[in-house]
Amino acid sequence: MIQERHPRDRGHDRAPASIDLDYPFTGHWLVQNSPANRVPSHGTHAFATTYAIDFVPVTDSGRTAPMTPSSLVRPEPATRFPGFGRPILAPAQGIVLAVHGSEPDHPAHRGLPSIRYALTQHRRAAAGWVALAGNHILIDSGGIIVALCHLQQGSIQITRGQQVQAGDMLGRCGNSGNSTEPHLHIQAIDTLDIARANAVRLTFNGSLPTNGEVICADETSRPR
Repeated sequence: MIQERHPRDRGHDRAPASIDLDYPFTGHWLVQNSPANRVPSHGTHAFATTYAIDFVPVTDSGRTAPMTPSSLVRPEPATRFPGFGRPILAPAQGIVLAVHGSEPDHPAHRGLPSIRYALTQHRRAAAGWVALAGNHILIDSGGIIVALCHLQQGSIQITRGQQVQAGDMLGRCGNSGNSTEPHLHIQAIDTLDIARANAVRLTFNGSLPTNGEVICADETSRPR
């Protein structure tokens, strides 16, 4: 659902003020970096990430991969994490504008490895959008472009120009791009030129979840 522009935006011919999406997954997902808690949600306006949000797949009990002594000192295989390879679904009806699926899934980083990984983030930012987003899909839904990022290498099942419906299978959760563990990054923008795009606010089923909230998205509750 496309929302009306804010009054200050009227007369401006770019994107509407916000877009309401379905959750693009089923099962349990932990909310991180939510714009409900702070803006910009990821600490920067770069690459139109102002209102971006992250969802980390977890078990039914709300946990990610157990921490072990080795987790504190060395990277871990992404396959250790419960949501690696979990299906990612279309959050809205639209046209696929871009697909990129060849980036490798790298190890996950927690403990000391996460600090070392963070210190190299500027290199990925300097390398551009693909280095940050990893494998991703861009969907135009009513003039707003929705980006779904960090997908599993080789998992994307749709092609550029394809029409998708909310709930269609797109690909699988991975750990490509600028990612410390398998998760899904979602953001909305007003133009395909990511370097010049404006961020668009987003909600899910009419609301915006907060950091630490575990979303339980049930297949039976999705619209048919």
